[in-house]
Amino acid sequence: MTTTPQLMTADDLLRMPSDQRCELIEGELIPMAPAGFDHGAIITNLSLLLAMHVKKHQLGIVTGAETGFHLRRNPDTVRGADIAFVKASRVPQGARPTGYFPGAPDLAVEVVSPSDTVKEVEDKVDDYLQAGAALVWIVNPRRRTVTIHRRDLPPTMLREIDTLGGDDVVPGFSCSVAEIFA
Repeated sequence: MTTTPQLMTADDLLRMPSDQRCELIEGELIPMAPAGFDHGAIITNLSLLLAMHVKKHQLGIVTGAETGFHLRRNPDTVRGADIAFVKASRVPQGARPTGYFPGAPDLAVEVVSPSDTVKEVEDKVDDYLQAGAALVWIVNPRRRTVTIHRRDLPPTMLREIDTLGGDDVVPGFSCSVAEIFA
């Protein structure tokens, strides 16, 4: 006799002790190792650049620290973006959500960890785009590149000599790719 594993919900994940980073993929809990030092430094570099621009122009909210986005229901998928941006028009007036944000961010940023497989990164990109994200940036520290993913368009890879822009998702934002890795 086979038993079906008990699927978790986003609410179950939210109530778990926060001593370990996890994502919820189609109801299955996926533990994640803590980020390495370089990974964290890259996240901070890009977060600061993005957040200063967004705040100055009152475009919305930039989040970090593996903020959870509830991308699918029944079974639930909650992804924790390294950096994310949500347009002001999508943030509820009054009080920001205290739980996971319902839906995808407008921009999701993932910094590739040494343990990430190509399939895991592709799955994250697909999850964000299918849930409605307009833009996903994949930052690869080893190759020192940023790959830009948009719905219904082929990916674009930028190198250190290139400039990363926010397109119409984060209007006016730009920085050199090299600055992300400085």
